[in-house]
Amino acid sequence: MLIGEVARRSGVSTRMLRHYDALGLVRPTGRTVGGYREYSEDDIRRIFHVESLRSLGMSLRQIGRALEDPAFVPSELVRDLIRRAEDRLKREQELLARLRAVDASAPSGWEGALRIIELLRGLSSPGAARRQQTILAPADEVPVPAEVLAKAVLAESDPNVAGALRWALARTGGDGVANVASGLRSENADIRRRAILALIELPGDEATPLLMDALAGSDAAVRRHAALALGARGAEEAVPTLVEMVVEGRNDVEAAEVLGALAAGGVDGIVGALVDASAAHPADSAVRIRLTQALAEMPGTLAHAALQRLAGDEDRDVALVASALLRVVEEREGFGGEGSEST
Repeated sequence: MLIGEVARRSGVSTRMLRHYDALGLVRPTGRTVGGYREYSEDDIRRIFHVESLRSLGMSLRQIGRALEDPAFVPSELVRDLIRRAEDRLKREQELLARLRAVDASAPSGWEGALRIIELLRGLSSPGAARRQQTILAPADEVPVPAEVLAKAVLAESDPNVAGALRWALARTGGDGVANVASGLRSENADIRRRAILALIELPGDEATPLLMDALAGSDAAVRRHAALALGARGAEEAVPTLVEMVVEGRNDVEAAEVLGALAAGGVDGIVGALVDASAAHPADSAVRIRLTQALAEMPGTLAHAALQRLAGDEDRDVALVASALLRVVEEREGFGGEGSEST
């Protein structure tokens, strides 16, 4: 079969077939009387082998080695091709994200577009100081798309930069909620933690349903952050987790303060939950002391009776703490008369 017919049937141009011949990659086995290249069935089969390997991203040199070396093991080369393909995909995805960010900012002209591009470059800088400076001093009159900030805050490991990103994201308003929500579903615990920290700083009530979902989730750290945020918003659903935090000594001071605010706001059953938790740990003085301290955060009329009982507790350490806190509560709330003599 002559070169023109091979080109039509294989889809490989005559120029490329001549190039393969010059490289020794696919040499026709015959020549006509007039000196034209004549390809056999085996030659054509080799052409298709070459094209198949090219489709994997292999260079012609690599293809020649693969076809000529009987001892060639393709696994290492294939793994290298996979790594290169993954690198290319990553670069293309980064480019796509950058283009979308520029488009989302709706720049009015090239000057605005170039400012957004510079901002994106700053956010991807390896230096934490540069990233923070980019966030706190953005280009004049160029809004930063919430999608860009959300992606950055979910990936940021530096606490100072992360704080600046959360501040900037909160300034975008409700748009930040949807963009951060995906982080709560991540398999990476660090990303879930970054997502919840960003959500609790967003203004308005749009984040509340997501915080409720996080409160019911399996990630304990995320659940604690959600409980503090929801409790501060007056959600009584946070009470069990907040009591658990006091028991475990995890952000127990903050949890106690939020419980006190909820009780003052009319949420019932908090004092009872703290008392029940104390009774559930009769041999653990540290836990019971934390719960006693939490009782002192309750409004005086609610805490007084519980602290009076604990002032006579069999555990001397608990009783001493309860007695001291009872006096504080009585002074704070103006208790007097016979009721205060019981201590």
